[in-house]
Amino acid sequence: MRGLLQELRQELAGLVLPSRCAGCGLPRVRGELCERCGAALAGAVPRRVWPTPVPSGLPRVYSALPYADQVREVLLAHKERGALRLAAPLGALLAATVREAAAQTPRPGGMGEGVGGGEAPLTLVPVPSSQRSIAARGHDPVRRIALVAARELRRGGVPARVLTVLRQRRTVADQAGLTAQQRAANLGGALELVPGGGRLLTGKTLLVDDVMTTGASLAEAARALGRYAGHAQRVESGRSGQSGLQVWAAAVVASRSLR
Repeated sequence: MRGLLQELRQELAGLVLPSRCAGCGLPRVRGELCERCGAALAGAVPRRVWPTPVPSGLPRVYSALPYADQVREVLLAHKERGALRLAAPLGALLAATVREAAAQTPRPGGMGEGVGGGEAPLTLVPVPSSQRSIAARGHDPVRRIALVAARELRRGGVPARVLTVLRQRRTVADQAGLTAQQRAANLGGALELVPGGGRLLTGKTLLVDDVMTTGASLAEAARALGRYAGHAQRVESGRSGQSGLQVWAAAVVASRSLR
């Protein structure tokens, strides 16, 4: 309910108040982004990225843009300042990045994986924020972007869904200002599957997030899902020898490391 009220207030304010571009601050812009910033986002070319150092257990990660300048401002406006309409362009970016991840990442066993073709849906699993952060912001920014991305994928003929099956199992410290090693220690063992979440996870599963900095959050999320995958493989080994879960990539809107 709080998120709906926030969206309504934002829409009403947009009708009566002059707005600035969320990316560059240009005044008197129609909508959330000026033409230049909108074009920069729309023209992004997703590619594989690595943080330095690479944390243990990090899956293959694909990103649309560097986390800097206008892109950073747009993501912060959506996440921290309640510019909820920015979920549309950010979700479109995430959808494009998921497509690239699906096209380029080999599945276990060495087989390439495409998208579409009447296959089982891609499952997008958002990296969770704490309930405290969600309550303070009035919305869950990563889940919101992921839902837009799934709709974009379905419009393009790619079956996709979003499952929020991860949650924080303990309190973690604010990540701001922490080194890569400190972030890994802060997040180690912090995530788990929600009760019954494992039964929903079948087929092709991608982790999604808005930003990758050190990769610690994605590595921890992959660990939490990987524990289920290992359990599923042991349970199913008497029948097929394979788990139904394949966590083979992650997709983010922006990354601090693009190399």
